Amino acid sequence: MAGWLEALEGLAASRSKAGLTRRLRPRPAGDSVVDLAGNDYLGLATHPAVIGAAAKTLAAYGLGATGSRLVRGSALVHAELEAELVSWLGSASALVFSSGYLANLAAVRSLTSVCDLIVSDAYNHASLIDGCKISGVRTVVAPHNSPAAVAQILDTHRPDRALVVTESVFSVDGDLAPLASLHEVTNARGALLLVDDAHALGLLGPSGAGGVAAAGLSGLDDVIVTATLSKSLGAAGGVVAGPAAFRRHLIDTGRTFIYDTALPPAVAAGVHEALRIARAADDRRALLRARAELTVARLSAAGLKVCLPAPGAGLEVPVPPAGVLSVLAPGPEAALAWADDCRDRGVAVGCFRPPSTPDGSSRLRLTINAGISEPDFAHALDVIVECAP
Repeated sequence: MAGWLEALEGLAASRSKAGLTRRLRPRPAGDSVVDLAGNDYLGLATHPAVIGAAAKTLAAYGLGATGSRLVRGSALVHAELEAELVSWLGSASALVFSSGYLANLAAVRSLTSVCDLIVSDAYNHASLIDGCKISGVRTVVAPHNSPAAVAQILDTHRPDRALVVTESVFSVDGDLAPLASLHEVTNARGALLLVDDAHALGLLGPSGAGGVAAAGLSGLDDVIVTATLSKSLGAAGGVVAGPAAFRRHLIDTGRTFIYDTALPPAVAAGVHEALRIARAADDRRALLRARAELTVARLSAAGLKVCLPAPGAGLEVPVPPAGVLSVLAPGPEAALAWADDCRDRGVAVGCFRPPSTPDGSSRLRLTINAGISEPDFAHALDVIVECAP
C-alpha cells in the first residue's frame, strides 16, 4: 500500500484540472438564500404541521431508532407510514428504508434473485446503477427513454426473466419516461418493470401519487415502485412498493434493510404528516407547474439553452413535467463559476458536472419550489440570467 496517499493526491489533482472538484458548503439554519438547488418541491420541509409531528414523536421515542427494523428499530410510526403509502400509491404493500438510495439497492439486488438479465436506462440514477453492479447479473444499458430499444434488447437476449429499470422523472434534466409504453414492452415479454418515482412522487398523478400512478400502472404485479421520501415530502427515507410477496422477500433478504439502522421514528412521523398534506396539495402542484413553465420561458427568452425532451418524444405530460430542469453551461469550470456567482447573490442552484451528467455535458440544475415567495422566485430567475457565462 506504499504511496496510496500520493496516488489519491494525484487523482485529486486530475479532477481539479478538469474542473471536477466537489466542495461541501455547510449552511446555517435559517439562511436567507433562495433555494433552487434542494428538492423540497412542495415546501413541506419547514411546514409547521410536519415539524410539529416530528417534534412530538421525538419527545416520545428519542433521537434515533436504536437498531435495525428487525431488531429494535421498527416503531408503530413506521407501520402507520407504510399503510399510508400503500393507500397513496395504490400498491399491495410498502416497506420503508432509511434512504432512497438504500431502497434502490435492495430492490434491484433482491429482484435479480429471480431475474437473469437487467435492462437499465442510460440516464438512470447512481443508486440504480450501483444496484445493477452489485447484483452480479448481466446488465445491458438501453438508450435513454427508448421502449423500442428495450424491446429489441429483450428480444435479442431472450432471458427467462428480465428486469427493466428506469426513473419516472429523470434527476438531471427532469424529462419523463414513457412508462405506459415501457410497460407494454415488458408485459408482453414477461419482464418486470422497476420505476424509481423519486422526482415524480408528490407532483404527478392523482393526488400526487407519482409517475406510475399518472401512467395508470398502480398496483400491477409486474411493476415495482421505489422512491425517496426526501424530495416532495421534505424529509428523509425511502420506500419500495409492490406485491406483498416482494415485501416479504425484501424483509428476509434485503441487505440494506436487514443490516441498516431504521429511519428515526421522528422522521417517519414527519414524513407521514407531509404525505397527508401532499395528497391534498393540488394548489401547490399547480403553482409548481406554472413556475416550471415560467422558468423555461424566462431562461429561453434570455438565450439560455434549457434541456427539454426532443419533439415527438411522445410524453403525456406538458414539459417540464415536474420540478426539475437543467440549463447547459459551456463546461465544468463555467458551470461552477455560474453557480458560485448565483450563490454570492443569494440564490442556490445545483451545479451538475460529469460523472453526474450521463451525456458528459455540464449544466445548472434548477429545482422548482412551491414554498418560495413570488418576489423571491422572480428575483432568482433574474439572478440566473444575469450571472450566465
